[in-house]
Amino acid sequence: PDGFLSVLISVIFWIISVVMIGIALRKTSQTLGERQVPLMGVLAAAIFAGQMLNFSVTGGTSGHLLGAAIATILLGPWPAVLVMTSVVSIQALLFQDGGILALGANIFNMAIVGVFVSYAVYQLLMNLTKKQSWGIFVSGFMAAWTSIFIASLACALELALSGTSPANIAIPAMAGIHAIIGIGEGLITTGALVFLFAVRKDLLNIGEASSARSKGLVIGGLVIALILAVLSPLASSHPDGLEWVAEQHGFLETAKEAFYNIIPDYEVPGISNPVLATIAAGIIGVAIVFGVAYGIARAEKQITKREGAQR
Repeated sequence: PDGFLSVLISVIFWIISVVMIGIALRKTSQTLGERQVPLMGVLAAAIFAGQMLNFSVTGGTSGHLLGAAIATILLGPWPAVLVMTSVVSIQALLFQDGGILALGANIFNMAIVGVFVSYAVYQLLMNLTKKQSWGIFVSGFMAAWTSIFIASLACALELALSGTSPANIAIPAMAGIHAIIGIGEGLITTGALVFLFAVRKDLLNIGEASSARSKGLVIGGLVIALILAVLSPLASSHPDGLEWVAEQHGFLETAKEAFYNIIPDYEVPGISNPVLATIAAGIIGVAIVFGVAYGIARAEKQITKREGAQR
């Protein structure tokens, strides 16, 4: 949320994130295959819905899917940056989940650190395992776990640089709880890879466009995203890792409420039943995130086609 980071640190990470997003847009337009365009939308929608389902972690806290590893494995790093940016931005702008001033840092931690750590670890381990089939699952698990762990360290350093919590407190606290949360991330990612290995093995060549038709994948992915949205009321009510650390170490009260509300706390205003309000919010979010990520991918492909025609 806003309030955890100083204005200076927030602005610095806004600048870094904007520069990286600009590079990602250019790189994606050069490397994205036509059949990967709908996959960007589907992954964004599924990751958004998956992030609504917090799972309980020992000690009275909870974690949720990050999704950077699976996005990176299926799309490559630069499109994955755009997918994760779409998810994090819609969460902040529409659902008041994460501050507007802090959005640059949140994008940096989840869409940049999460993606490139996943990419480096996955590629390294796949090379070490000689790209054996079993290596996909080991590499995917470790890429997912490491993405959570290193992103939490980045967040801890930002808190320390902001003067919110000393480094000798923030770093061990964030690292400890997210080392456990990362196991959940790794298991979810591995489960997704096992499923894809069984039904669409062609998608697991990192960043390579598949020649197979994608209509079934799009429909299936959106159905999964909608199912996750419907199940979202089952999410753990325990605070997530960062909120738990803030509560334990006395800086939770520095968090600032959003200066506007659209669909706060993932409950659509005007729906009295909280379960239905959450489900409605999830479905709305899935539709919007899919549209944003798909629209970005489609626009980038159109730019590439126009540039190619002008040469």
